[in-house]
Amino acid sequence: MKLLKTQPSLAEQVHQAILSEVSSGSMPPGSRIIQEQIAQDLGVSRQPVQQALALLRKQGVLQDAPGRGLIVAPLDIDMVQQMYDVRSVLEALAFRKAAENNPLRAAKEGPALIKNGRSAMSKRSVKDMVSADIAFHSFIYELSENTLIAPAMEAHWSNTQRVIGEVLMKVNRPEDVWTQHEELLHAVSKGNSKAAEELAREHIVETAHILIERLVEIRSKSLN
Repeated sequence: MKLLKTQPSLAEQVHQAILSEVSSGSMPPGSRIIQEQIAQDLGVSRQPVQQALALLRKQGVLQDAPGRGLIVAPLDIDMVQQMYDVRSVLEALAFRKAAENNPLRAAKEGPALIKNGRSAMSKRSVKDMVSADIAFHSFIYELSENTLIAPAMEAHWSNTQRVIGEVLMKVNRPEDVWTQHEELLHAVSKGNSKAAEELAREHIVETAHILIERLVEIRSKSLN
């Protein structure tokens, strides 16, 4: 049999397009979702839009609006903490195994990802920063050679992407994210699995702390 070449379906592309808008802050919590407008903007029929919206609702990115329709859901602080608790374990494992299994490839291919991240940061493009962050972590998952890590992350990747966007919009110095990434890459490239594991765990815990602190601050202001 001939191998099939898989490409993202229209629904998957619509899903990513909407998620990018949410992650970048272009569609903040409470924004009403208008199917017809999304279909028109993306140049697609309503069917893939409906499929994408149904998935985003299931993932918790969207929620039912008062009356009818859908709106962008607020980030739930407890969910964010739980998600980052899981990420701290998976990321630590991924970086440790990447250092053990592919330090040379990390040294060869990793700097370009760091460069892309810093370029996105210099442009202050949240969409590009989110994409660069995802690309870097996905690269590490690949280097780990543990085939269960990426699928495990995909289970909640939509909310992870949204949270990353929120972090990058709220931190005072987003360049610190890429300073940490560069330190992580250095540990992996040197084959220092212990340092890579510890730095990865610290990176995720610190990121969670910053985000949750900002979310609490935003929620407090909205109530006053």
